[in-house]
Amino acid sequence: MNEAGETPLLEEFCDAIWLEDGLSKNTLESYRRDLRLFAQWLERERGAGLLGASEADISAYLARRTRSPQGMKASSQARLLSSLKRFFRFAQDRGRVNADPLLRIASPKRTPRFPKTLSESDVEQLLAAPDCDTARGLRDRAMLELLYATGLRVSELVGLKQTGLDLASGVVRVLGKGSKERLMPLGEEAVEWLQRYLRSGRPAILDGRASEHVFVTTRGQGMTRHAFWHLLRNYAARVLPGKSLSPHTLRHAFATHLLNHGADLRVVQLLLGHADISTTQIYTHVAKERLKSLHAKHHPRG
Repeated sequence: MNEAGETPLLEEFCDAIWLEDGLSKNTLESYRRDLRLFAQWLERERGAGLLGASEADISAYLARRTRSPQGMKASSQARLLSSLKRFFRFAQDRGRVNADPLLRIASPKRTPRFPKTLSESDVEQLLAAPDCDTARGLRDRAMLELLYATGLRVSELVGLKQTGLDLASGVVRVLGKGSKERLMPLGEEAVEWLQRYLRSGRPAILDGRASEHVFVTTRGQGMTRHAFWHLLRNYAARVLPGKSLSPHTLRHAFATHLLNHGADLRVVQLLLGHADISTTQIYTHVAKERLKSLHAKHHPRG
């Protein structure tokens, strides 16, 4: 792929979709990587550039990727097709191509993946796991309480600055995907544990050092995603043996338990920071308790 041709075109495309949708850095990189690999294959196998790709070229590339030793999952194929469709729609809108070569290429059917979650009892055990007689235990308890109370992404949790906390009003301000800001209610339990941590745990950990981060390590630096995943795994192994947990599991529990207790799906969408309601709808499949109770209450034969 020559630097004077395709690379500036890809950058123009990525800049355009970033401005339109405010996509995250990781999402933009996925688009860029998919298109770069396809462009390299086109140049090597067909002697053509991206704008010269035909329907036959795209079908041949998909077939090659599927037959490769590593294979190609339906989810990966769907992501690749999404990248290509978005690019050629961009190119067509700007008069770079006359026709979209993907019009007759259908996306593969994807098996729905339901998020793993925890019961309310599981969450209570996990929240009680840290030793709150220690400064680090107070920090860990405050982090777990905040994560469960708000459903923050782990990156939002560890990146939280002191200016984002308003404990008097009981809210936290976070900058989510696409640099979109949202306000989250904390709840009394999370506020109480945050106050305890900020009053005694955090000063003890910092030991006179300064930091803008709410959650800090013994080095005086902000907590990292990897470090939080490590401590969560240790707590889970202690109180929930045999259960596979990640920071995202508490986010799933937050959403599922809200729905089980009667929250509206649109409200959960706003709290999670999902741009599209379809992303949130996956939780209707795991919020079985609420669905069953609603059926029993409102159906004449319930």
